[in-house]
Amino acid sequence: MSVIEDIAVIEEQEKALRFAAFDADTAWQLGGILRSKLLERGAGGTVEIELAGQVLFAGTTVGATPGQADWIRRKRNTVRRFARSSYAIGRALERDGETLQARHGLELKDYAAHGGGFPIFVVGVGCIGSVIVSGLPQRDDHGLVVSALAQVLGITVAQLE
Repeated sequence: MSVIEDIAVIEEQEKALRFAAFDADTAWQLGGILRSKLLERGAGGTVEIELAGQVLFAGTTVGATPGQADWIRRKRNTVRRFARSSYAIGRALERDGETLQARHGLELKDYAAHGGGFPIFVVGVGCIGSVIVSGLPQRDDHGLVVSALAQVLGITVAQLE
């Protein structure tokens, strides 16, 4: 898929993956699914789900590395700043031949426009938090989050090929 096609699919995902309500129980359900998906792949990864700045779920699988915590933090900052998936931001920057620093004045030490960060949207409210995964190649991190969100919501969404 081209960058343009990716961006269009990600926009569809962001519009479709919205909750009527989201609480700590939903976070644990989603986090458990994400951790299980990492285990199924035999991947060492880290998962974090936060709501309004409060961490509701955090977990790792065997093989996770300490550096993943920093990727989580940087992806979370990107999701919070733009209320978009971190992969959408990265693909848009790639399309335009720009960087976070050049376009937005954001330091790479604090922001990451790589796949794996996704906003938690509540219908009628907006972006209330984020779900972040680190440990796979960025496109796979993004796909893992999208598939888990769709599973919790009981819907089917377009996937990146």
